[in-house]
Amino acid sequence: MTYDLISGLVLFAFVSSITPGPNNIMLMASGANFGLGRTAPHMLGVSLGHAGMTLILGLGLVQLFHTLPWLRLALTAISVVYLLWLAWKVANAAPPADAPDDARPLTFLQAAGFQWVNPKAIYMSIYAQTNFAPDDGSWLGAVAVAVIFGLVNLPSVASWAWGGVQLRRWLDTPGALRAFNLTMALLLILSLYPIIATLFAPAP
Repeated sequence: MTYDLISGLVLFAFVSSITPGPNNIMLMASGANFGLGRTAPHMLGVSLGHAGMTLILGLGLVQLFHTLPWLRLALTAISVVYLLWLAWKVANAAPPADAPDDARPLTFLQAAGFQWVNPKAIYMSIYAQTNFAPDDGSWLGAVAVAVIFGLVNLPSVASWAWGGVQLRRWLDTPGALRAFNLTMALLLILSLYPIIATLFAPAP
């Protein structure tokens, strides 16, 4: 990869990873509700899971989406339904003292699997592979894009979980935590707007 491609990819990976989206909103809520240590598998699942998805998309799934456009539509519809369910879970999360014994943050595998139904993550991967992978068709280019994206993504998403932990000192009452969780759930729903708008936009 050339210096221009690498620097452009790093900038895109940082901006797209640090801005609000389903992953970051859920990580902030998890940090506030469970702490940084218990949220660490969630963070690693997001970053490594997204890097893996970016690699798989770069190795051929992007072309499949072009060949079968209904596949992307179906995946997006499933994503919307799943994210709405997650928003409901976040909104109804109980304060730590009142939470049921089985209340826990997402596991590594759950967070990694979530990338495949996260519209923002999918579009980030597709854009990265189609715009920054070298044109020589080598699989090494797809690997390089995935690795660089993962290295930039991890500290970006970790900052959101850390931010949630810092908010815990102001969320020391059930009412404050409840308001925070409701706000995070609303933001999670609002993060779907660009994807839904794209789906129903008139053809050019």
